[in-house]
Amino acid sequence: MDGTETESRKLLRRLRDAMAEDRAGQARLDNITHLIADSMGTEVCSVYLFRDSETLELCATEGLKPEAVHETRMKMGEGLVGRVAKTGSVVNAADAPSAKGFRYMPETGEEIYSSFLGVPIQRLGEKLGVLVVQSKQAREFSADEVYALEVVAMVLAEMTELGAFVGEGAALSARHQQAVLIRGTTGQEGAAEGHVWLHEPRVVVTNPIAEDPHKELTRLHEAVDTLRISVDQMLAGASGGDAEQTQVLEAYRMFANSKGWMRRMEEDISRGLSAEAAVEKEQSAARSRLSQVTDAYLRDRLHDLDDLSNRLLRILTGQGRDTGAEMPSDPILIARNIGPAELLDYGRSLKGIVLEEGSVGSHAAIVARALAIPLVIHAGGLVTEALNGDHIMVDGDQGIVHLRPDDTVVAAFRDKIAMQAKAQERYASIRDKPATTKCGKTISLHMNAGLMADLPSLEGSGAEGVGLFRTELQFLVRNQMPKRSELSALYAKVLDAAGGKRVVFRTLDIGSDKVLPYMKPNDEPNPALGWRAIRVGLDKPGVMRMQLQALLRAANGRPLTIMFPFVAQYEEYTAAKAEMQKAIERERILGHPLPEKLEIGAMLETPSLAFAPDKFYEEVDFLSIGGNDLKQFFFAADRENERVRRRYDTLNVSFLTFLGNIVKRCDASGTALSFCGEDAGRPVEAVCLAAMGMRTLSMRPASIGPVKNILRSIDLDGLRRVIEDAGLRGDQSVRPAVLDYLRKQS
Repeated sequence: MDGTETESRKLLRRLRDAMAEDRAGQARLDNITHLIADSMGTEVCSVYLFRDSETLELCATEGLKPEAVHETRMKMGEGLVGRVAKTGSVVNAADAPSAKGFRYMPETGEEIYSSFLGVPIQRLGEKLGVLVVQSKQAREFSADEVYALEVVAMVLAEMTELGAFVGEGAALSARHQQAVLIRGTTGQEGAAEGHVWLHEPRVVVTNPIAEDPHKELTRLHEAVDTLRISVDQMLAGASGGDAEQTQVLEAYRMFANSKGWMRRMEEDISRGLSAEAAVEKEQSAARSRLSQVTDAYLRDRLHDLDDLSNRLLRILTGQGRDTGAEMPSDPILIARNIGPAELLDYGRSLKGIVLEEGSVGSHAAIVARALAIPLVIHAGGLVTEALNGDHIMVDGDQGIVHLRPDDTVVAAFRDKIAMQAKAQERYASIRDKPATTKCGKTISLHMNAGLMADLPSLEGSGAEGVGLFRTELQFLVRNQMPKRSELSALYAKVLDAAGGKRVVFRTLDIGSDKVLPYMKPNDEPNPALGWRAIRVGLDKPGVMRMQLQALLRAANGRPLTIMFPFVAQYEEYTAAKAEMQKAIERERILGHPLPEKLEIGAMLETPSLAFAPDKFYEEVDFLSIGGNDLKQFFFAADRENERVRRRYDTLNVSFLTFLGNIVKRCDASGTALSFCGEDAGRPVEAVCLAAMGMRTLSMRPASIGPVKNILRSIDLDGLRRVIEDAGLRGDQSVRPAVLDYLRKQS
């Protein structure tokens, strides 16, 4: 091994010894900058750490003016240091003052230094700071020197993660003891208090620096061999099965056998890193590179490489997913993302769920709603911040997470939970009473469901039936297409549990954000407007027939209600109904009992169906407005896009007028109409929908109490006049006028 490598290992050894010294955090950090400058033959070494997400602070230096420490700050992207932080890439300048973006900081005394080398301090894509060396001599640093400083930065990132630095004023001081507020997006409403349970505990690398490179290389090779064998075994298990799953595993095998990946890790070890640190350094570099790309395929590969790296780290460290930690009695699940099957494994044991990724229509969100568990999504950075057992409070109503909250936040949050509990007691007292308004109109309140676990809520919530049973969940949580007999048995249990109350079964609604794991995904530019729901059913009639037969057999002569999703035109409804007739005829030939009453309806989720011919309205047994999808298509605002979806209000005059026209058409044809969606469960929106003529609303079980409570206290005729007056005045939204009316009524 050449001299550069030996010097690199010497520096890492000196760093490790410095970490072990019994010094205060700042003194330890100062000593480290001295060691790096001395080893690299530079006059300056400085460490900049993030004070907040946009601000870097000089936390230690060898060579610059000591009084600048904790005083010099810069924004992300500002100066050469800010450029390194923003891009996550190296800046190597022989003549720094003339380099693009250079910012002169007079308080540091850096004007006498010409050359500049800055590398990011980051761990697994999380930006922590910047490590800089500077020299009076105008020269560009060699590739070996750049590499050596990157290795040192990686070790610093690891030690920072372990809490080795407690610099006065440093951004990362005592980071895992501080209160953290994270703003995400509401996935499922509700509030919960508990303790953190990490779905994927981090692999902690405790030995970033190694004494014996030969021993580390042997450990790496043995671990990679074990990894390759496990991938081969997974492939063998998938052979003859799903082609898509096999394709993913082939990508795994390609990465596991990548010579470039292996060579880079071997080089890192030869520089003085342990096998674990070498794997993690490669993982960080890959995340940094691939997170910049826009190509969806390459981004997917990032997840593959991440998963492989985590598997390799677990082999090397012996740290399985089961860390020996005991799940708290009040677990709040924290994860980057999670599949529906894994979430169902946890079941109702969870008090709340917080995801860094996910979407309001994702499989996890659907299951969370079914289990009535508060869910916050897009909570960036929480997986890194949280530790198992941390106190945490989840506000699903506001999309806010309080990690390690202080006493003031705890008191306010507990007051909110207590008020909600008190309200629930009040709602329980009216559970068996009708939702009859002061003007004598009775609104029928139904619940949405998708799992057997939902059905006990039918009795407890006071719902009159199930206005929407999502049948796709049984398809989403499996690795292969369910059998007709399995579906029939499940649907029969649903009808049994309903105890004679009406259950509206929506046929398979997949596509858009709901992709079956065993069905080849279509790369569509806009899946929400693509091949989904009834379009898939009509193009793959075999699946639709199988499901319709399962429903007919589950009814076993009892009344049955079936609804087709995402119908955009009359022709789609008639084609789907023809499939229903074929299924009925087949069951008759086989001698199976047919439903004593069969209702066939459609979901109105596209504006086009509101203008369908009169014949459609006369023929369909009932219509259910799918508010979530209808609103996004009406306003041309993607409900997954936070920047646009919040711009448009359900109580917008144009939207309410549109809904009013649908009510008129249904009244004229005698077609039963309901409104199903999140807005049906929001009390203010619900009373406005009722005022517009909706006589049936379907919502999550927990919303039935508050909606019934407000309906029983309101005069819908008066509210309708308020809505009409707001429209005549030219108001964009009726919300202000409605809220004023409701305040006066209370």
